[in-house]
Amino acid sequence: MRVLVLNVGSSSLKAAVLEATTNTADRLWETSTKRINPVEKQLQQWLTPQLQPWLSQLNAAVHRLVHGGDRFTSTTRISAGMRQQLALLGQLAPLHNPAALCGMGWLQQLQPRLAQWACFDTAFHATLPESARTYALPARWRQQGYRRYGFHGLNHQHVMEQATEHWQTAGHSDQPRLISVHLGAGCSLCAIRQGKSIDTSMGFTPLEGLVMASRSGSVDPGLLLLLQKQGLSLTELETGLNQQSGLLGLSELSDDWQELKAAATQGHGGARLARAVFHHRLRQGIGAMAASLNGVDQIALSGGIGANDAQLLAELQTSMGWLGAVQWLQIPADEEGMMARSVCRASAHTN
Repeated sequence: MRVLVLNVGSSSLKAAVLEATTNTADRLWETSTKRINPVEKQLQQWLTPQLQPWLSQLNAAVHRLVHGGDRFTSTTRISAGMRQQLALLGQLAPLHNPAALCGMGWLQQLQPRLAQWACFDTAFHATLPESARTYALPARWRQQGYRRYGFHGLNHQHVMEQATEHWQTAGHSDQPRLISVHLGAGCSLCAIRQGKSIDTSMGFTPLEGLVMASRSGSVDPGLLLLLQKQGLSLTELETGLNQQSGLLGLSELSDDWQELKAAATQGHGGARLARAVFHHRLRQGIGAMAASLNGVDQIALSGGIGANDAQLLAELQTSMGWLGAVQWLQIPADEEGMMARSVCRASAHTN
């Protein structure tokens, strides 16, 4: 199949055409740009001309949606009714889901007969056991769907498939107890057993868990309540936690991992603090995932930082040697390939 993969992010637009089977996906063409509103107008003016040579060759299109809620837990063919249901989930991911719906509408106008599908970042975590997905909140809140969903599921699934190949190539016939470590602008961990997510560090939103580029990760909610009592507005709180925290907030210099590495080497105190807190929370999180798995066979680093920083890998191997015999891997992220493969699998199952 030739599949158009469309990823309308909170700040970027990415598109690619891949030649895919159920197990492989090769890029034929890709493009990206900074997202501006209105999204449909930008897609029409920027992407339509670039796609023209490919339109007649496409068998399907797939969109990345950050949040599928409780309803959407697998790759799903898009219909008018489904788009209405997805619109209701907009409040769960206000920066992402509504924009993805705009992409669906634009493509429907451009190529009405092209089959469109949706992949969800939350879907891989649909297997979280009740104990891992439930917050200790009043029942009246939990009944409104306030629970842990988890994110980065597309790449955690990709990492799982690649890591399992490594495991079996090494002569093992079973499936490994795997910790997938996604480290980029956003960071999350996933504990995977028998190919299924059983624990993850992100929760109701992508703000929970590890220290990230400009996101805080987990913070004592009592501190946030205190800030509100002291007069901080909800907008200021949201901006501070999402855009001014993490590596950027700690270093007061940059949210760029490589820049902070260089600055720390030159003695910059903020850069050193940022890296130290990042490492501490990462080791703490890996230990927690190992506990959820009752031991670990593989730890795979992915994402822009995880897949490319050999020094970070070496430091983790040394500091976490107490885990015992573990196969450490670095696996490049490939959400687009995972999406294209998922569409092929879903299409084959449907047919």
